[in-house]
Amino acid sequence: MATLRRSVGLLRDFRFEQALPELFYGHLAEDTARILESLHADCTGAGLSGRHILDVGGGPGYFSRAFAARDCDYVTVEPDAGEMSAAGIEVDAAVRGSGTALPFRDGVFDLTYSSNVAEHIPDPWSMGDEMVRVTRPGGLVVLSYTVWFGPFGGHETGVLPHYIGGGFARDRYTRRHGRPPKNVFGESLFDVSCAAGLRWAWSSGAEVCGVFPRYHPAWAWWMVRVPVLREFAVSNLVIVLRRRTELA
Repeated sequence: MATLRRSVGLLRDFRFEQALPELFYGHLAEDTARILESLHADCTGAGLSGRHILDVGGGPGYFSRAFAARDCDYVTVEPDAGEMSAAGIEVDAAVRGSGTALPFRDGVFDLTYSSNVAEHIPDPWSMGDEMVRVTRPGGLVVLSYTVWFGPFGGHETGVLPHYIGGGFARDRYTRRHGRPPKNVFGESLFDVSCAAGLRWAWSSGAEVCGVFPRYHPAWAWWMVRVPVLREFAVSNLVIVLRRRTELA
């Protein structure tokens, strides 16, 4: 499924993130569900039907429909009550809580994932550790996030200004639009690198099943293996872990 056509389609959708969120997140949710379905089949040999899935930072619930269509037991956790109700979507199992202190016991979920959340919290690796903790032995943890020095690291502040600095991009956006961006650098947007994510993955105690650039076609996945280049060429890094029977 990692084709150039898919990459171009997702890239086009980015322009609708704030103007038409139901379109942007609807397509992203279906793409996410397909990725997780493929990863789960590849890593465990089984489909998603009947699996217990936790979405860390699921927001207003756009992703719930994609997993309901796959007969999953879907739970989302989100710290912001306003964000949970923003789209008026009813999710049967929506829990208010922090990703860095998940309100679940150990080993509950077959698959725990987080999509585009890590760059919005100051300590994403604490969230990653919590995701591993609540996943059952043999289950998968999938952490996907926007890389700071990638082209979309600055989010709505633009493709280039964040290369000068997060504060510069934030202030420039505020001057141009008369209001601060939704994602405020230093408050709700942080500079998360590929290198930091890879260090966390290898020190997590879980088995690293794979890392790849989410929005790239398969023939461009080699970029993840090249230091420095990956920081600028990879827009979104996906880390796939499998929890061991006993964490190292």
